[in-house]
Amino acid sequence: MSTVYIDHLHTPIGKLLLAHAGGQLCALDFEGHESRFDKLLQRRFGNIGVHEKPLTREIHDMLLAYLDGDLGALRDIPVNATGTSFQRQVWDTLRQIPAGMTWTYTQLAAAVRRPQAVRAVAMANAQNPVAIVVPCHRVIGSDGELTGYAGGLDRKRWLLMHEGVSLPMNVPRPTQAQFYF
Repeated sequence: MSTVYIDHLHTPIGKLLLAHAGGQLCALDFEGHESRFDKLLQRRFGNIGVHEKPLTREIHDMLLAYLDGDLGALRDIPVNATGTSFQRQVWDTLRQIPAGMTWTYTQLAAAVRRPQAVRAVAMANAQNPVAIVVPCHRVIGSDGELTGYAGGLDRKRWLLMHEGVSLPMNVPRPTQAQFYF
């Protein structure tokens, strides 16, 4: 890959930072995390050219369709996420969790046939470079509590509620204003 393109997409949960190349989404992060996004691109691609260029119309439309309520729209977004074979296995399995469902880290570890590797699965989940599309937000703690999310727990709540997940009554619904800095 000689060139990676970056784009931004304004959404109800704030501006998304996107990297794409060859018609595939390579990274997705959130406004306010530009430094982390840049480090990921540098670590992954080194000193290659990074230029601004709009997403392909197909990926753009699928992301907006998901945010507009077509919960299956993420399924067909082509992703190019580089990681270890174990990380890729976890990320591929995350894409199998249906919208509107949550799994625990224990369930995810069982699904990748590593039931004793819950911590390793949690670490791979946390290192997911393509948030939302590789739906790490659908993984929760074994006690049903929301656990860490790189974009913040307010975004995780929003995404889960957007997908129709029933959250405990004591979990406040985030407002759109929370996502604009």
